[in-house]
Amino acid sequence: MESVGSIIVYTIITLAIVVCSVLAVTTRKILRAATYLLFALFATAALYFKLDYEFLGAVQIAVYAGGIVVLFVFSILLTSQPGDNSAKLASKKRALGFIGALSMLLVAGYSLVSRASFLTATASGDNPVMKEIGTALMGTGHGEYLLPFEAISVLLLACIIGGVVIARKR
Repeated sequence: MESVGSIIVYTIITLAIVVCSVLAVTTRKILRAATYLLFALFATAALYFKLDYEFLGAVQIAVYAGGIVVLFVFSILLTSQPGDNSAKLASKKRALGFIGALSMLLVAGYSLVSRASFLTATASGDNPVMKEIGTALMGTGHGEYLLPFEAISVLLLACIIGGVVIARKR
């Protein structure tokens, strides 16, 4: 049985994730949206730390909160004026977005409830050590991920170069 304090901390973290995620998609200022996304990613890392997944929490902070959000902000500053407001959505588009969001919520809820066995399951082992994770991620053998990692880094470099080229034309 979990303690009341643990449940309160979990509730605070999940509320932070939900609030920051909603603010990220509803704000009309693009830099604020990127900042809210950063806060949502930090709260997700806090959730990982609370679940004793230290490595996953550190990767969440380093890769997503650190790298991806900085890349977003960099591309936003290169391609647009950061103080500009986005255009208001027409009511037809707003209704369509609400219907899409509601349908995705129903699909996600159904998939969560249909696989509810994980809610009662307990952890069946220890966390892997850092050397095993590093070998699996950066190895070149079967089932190891060095080649996809390098392919993604080349793709991100191409995106940065493309953003610079687009920004220079303006």
